[in-house]
Amino acid sequence: MSVRAPKEWREDYFHTIDAGINEKSIHVWPFNASFPVDVRFLTGKSCSTVRMNRHEYFEVLILLSGVVKLRIEGRCLPLMRGDAAIMGSTLYHTLEPDAGSRFTLAALFFLPELIRIDSCPDSIGYLTPFLRQNAQFPHVIAAKTGIPGKILDLMQHIRTLMPPVTTLARLAATTYLELILLTLAQEYASYEGAARSFESRQKALARLQALFSYVESCFDEEIRVETAARICGMSKSYFINFFKNTTGQSFVSYLNHYRVQRAQQLLTSTDRSLTDIGLDVGFCDQSYFGMVFRRLVGMTPSTYRKQFHDDAALPSTVKQRISMVPTNSALSICRIAMGTEFSGHATLDAKC
Repeated sequence: MSVRAPKEWREDYFHTIDAGINEKSIHVWPFNASFPVDVRFLTGKSCSTVRMNRHEYFEVLILLSGVVKLRIEGRCLPLMRGDAAIMGSTLYHTLEPDAGSRFTLAALFFLPELIRIDSCPDSIGYLTPFLRQNAQFPHVIAAKTGIPGKILDLMQHIRTLMPPVTTLARLAATTYLELILLTLAQEYASYEGAARSFESRQKALARLQALFSYVESCFDEEIRVETAARICGMSKSYFINFFKNTTGQSFVSYLNHYRVQRAQQLLTSTDRSLTDIGLDVGFCDQSYFGMVFRRLVGMTPSTYRKQFHDDAALPSTVKQRISMVPTNSALSICRIAMGTEFSGHATLDAKC
């Protein structure tokens, strides 16, 4: 399939990105709170260079036209038409187009919290290429590998679903994202540094296993960061950095996601009051429960309960999947939900 970005999708790279860089040189993207994923098609030129920055989200870029240099702190990597580049959250970087040239790129942004980390650590494999990017990491994937074309096809699918206002759209978009991440994980599996990083990540997750088990058993109780650190045998400051570096999210964010997921199960399977459910999952303040739930799910608990009943006709496998905060999905469930399969790889159109 040939992907050509419609004119109405195209945005100016400089004005879209540079305006979101704060005084700490951190770029902040205005994600939809209920679904922190975005796909944009950006155009730029050499007279407008974005400042060096980093960001909390993860990023996948595919150059559709032109030639640019990907500057990552002390490195300068050429990015040719059809190449892909991936960036985690720790390195300062920017794109520098060749003098007098223009470029167009497809950009995928997403927060790692969307890929939930729970008592089953295997899901961290999706994020391995993003989490351990050292000074030698090969950020650029050449067009000739065919990988950028596959990713571009999936990005196009996500873009057509944005914003995903229905449960089926969210399910499909999450599945396409995970297929992108799986493709990247497979591509980097043979990279020695990535292999070492994955082993290191597995060891790090093993150090957190006791905490994951504790949260699973005691999520309805108050769990302070100090308590979590003590369970892991770490100081508070070391634990805060260790947990974020290992999972891609803070402990508080992880705990809130876990509690909201349990709340969703109760909302869709019981008639208990919203107040009781909030208390059952560890929120002692009802207004705070509602605020966190709405921020993570994109709707109030009462609206979520009503929407589940509206989806009563869906197959049970799909209802089980969409009754959670967006987590790991499977291609088979996407096929059930959408009633279709996709095939073929995207090719890059020079007219982008």
